[in-house]
Amino acid sequence: MNDLAPILLFVYNRPEHTRLTLEALKANILADQSQLFIYADAARNEKDRLSVDEVRKIIHSIDGFAKISLCIREQNFGLANNIIDGVTKIVNQYGKVIVLEDDLITAPHFLEFMNDGLETYKDEEKMGHIHACQYYMTDALPETFLLRFVGSWGWATWDRAWKSFNPDGAALLRELEEKKLTKYFDFNNAYGFTRMLRRQVKGLNHSWAIRWNASLFLNGLYSLNVGKTLVQNIGLDGSGTNCGAGVKMGKDLFNGRIPVVKAENIIEDMKARQLVEEYYRKTYSFKAKAIRRIKRTLKGDFGA
Repeated sequence: MNDLAPILLFVYNRPEHTRLTLEALKANILADQSQLFIYADAARNEKDRLSVDEVRKIIHSIDGFAKISLCIREQNFGLANNIIDGVTKIVNQYGKVIVLEDDLITAPHFLEFMNDGLETYKDEEKMGHIHACQYYMTDALPETFLLRFVGSWGWATWDRAWKSFNPDGAALLRELEEKKLTKYFDFNNAYGFTRMLRRQVKGLNHSWAIRWNASLFLNGLYSLNVGKTLVQNIGLDGSGTNCGAGVKMGKDLFNGRIPVVKAENIIEDMKARQLVEEYYRKTYSFKAKAIRRIKRTLKGDFGA
């Protein structure tokens, strides 16, 4: 494959997470043929400065890729602005991009799957996203499937799709409500994605991903997903910007290659959607959340 997508990695203040993420990525088939861009955000405060400096030492010493380019921020952008700015620049320059954050462990065939997906669907206007993490804890999903939903743990897109991204959360929320699409957007009210967007509008979170999700959903674009995970998140330990501890998400990495066969019809896999809905309903029910809170309390974690 001669036209490999550039890889874009966002790092901040987690040196051990960053080291593990880079080690796994470097071990990927196609890594030595791929160009890697790393965007390193500047420290938000003095408390973060030492760990930010440690991360920067790590990224200055890596090898194993065809070319490595570093963007060292002099001012703190914050995760959302850093990702939006970085993805926009790279995808506009190269036409496609594979995106990772500093807490994602990838399987050896991750890059193959992402590049295969980007190539297979490059001319399909209804496709907007590729996601290689499967955290629904079920073996009933097909090997690959299409959803009107995007995940942000190891993903890829094209410049034509990224043009659909609307950073204005208020406009997205208004359109969802006016078109009476919030129930479907929330998997029949199984998970509060609309609530997440509403909180972003109010400044209670800074999620770029909920705006990307809503943007593609409202434009009728689909995501290619996997039934066996090629990505595992190691950042659900309270160290990340938007993900706290408490929910066990992710499964053991699948070490085989997942072939990408273009779907005959670009439509949502309703059986897969039902399985995802069941996962959300089971995992985020009042009872499930109460049990997790009790377990955290017993461990001495009294956080919100």
